[in-house]
Amino acid sequence: MTDAMFAAPGQFWRGNLHTHSNRSDGVLTPEEVCRRYAAEGYDFLSLTDHFVGAFDYPITDTRAFRTNRFTTIPGAELHSGAMQNGELWHILAVGLPDDFAPSNTPSFLPVPDQETGPEIAARARAAGAFVAIAHPEWSGLTMDDARSIEAAHAVEVYNHGCATGCDRPHGFYTLDQLLTEGRRLTLCATDDAHFSEPDHFGGWVMVKAQENDPDALVDALKAGHHYSTQGPAFHNVVWEDGQVIVESSAVATVIVQGKGSAAVAVHGDSMTRTAVPLGRCAGSPFLRVTLIDRAGKRAWTNPVFPG
Repeated sequence: MTDAMFAAPGQFWRGNLHTHSNRSDGVLTPEEVCRRYAAEGYDFLSLTDHFVGAFDYPITDTRAFRTNRFTTIPGAELHSGAMQNGELWHILAVGLPDDFAPSNTPSFLPVPDQETGPEIAARARAAGAFVAIAHPEWSGLTMDDARSIEAAHAVEVYNHGCATGCDRPHGFYTLDQLLTEGRRLTLCATDDAHFSEPDHFGGWVMVKAQENDPDALVDALKAGHHYSTQGPAFHNVVWEDGQVIVESSAVATVIVQGKGSAAVAVHGDSMTRTAVPLGRCAGSPFLRVTLIDRAGKRAWTNPVFPG
């Protein structure tokens, strides 16, 4: 069975789903942020400024910065209610309408009578957005917190800004626990760039769609037709009885992960077509693949759900 992402029509488009400008706490203007991503070869960008009252609840309008080869998706990083550690929720919403109603979030501190995190996430999904649980490790997210976001499409599993700024970039534990509990979620890698430190161009998604159009890209994200990467590329993934065949850019390691401690790794030199026996992963309710190149850069597929 060819992975649905590769069987889908279209081509892959490179994009970043989590970025900030000086409309909130970023350093650069929206125009300059878009210019830099386009100059670095990205096909699209979602500028997701912080949706709080201190910044006048921005859904930053980037339509003027689209070109015939670069597009933008409206979005925001939503905040409302307190997590179990008492800090404000962070919810990534890509594809929000311009008229998405503000929350009662005057600043980065929780206040009484706010929507909860699950409530604002559900409202964003109902409005048409692709919704992701942002930087779980950075946030100190508990599993009870994570379970409560039933509207999430995805978990942000790598956040480059959190890697460079505090060495808390990951969300894999959160993702895998939710998958083990039966949730069907995808994953995404992002920059969370503010351009105040080297927090940019370090993690992105490759989205399979028929055109580089905001609606088409959001639909493909919701369908799971994307993978996440720091550099390595997937070219095809075929699931067979007892093994998976992975075609990729040159890598040193291919790993299949499943439920609990189940994992199988194949190591080599300049591997571009790798057969990985499922071994201990056989029978797992979910499976996903990681690539690691010689420089230690990684790429990750979304999970599949055998049977």
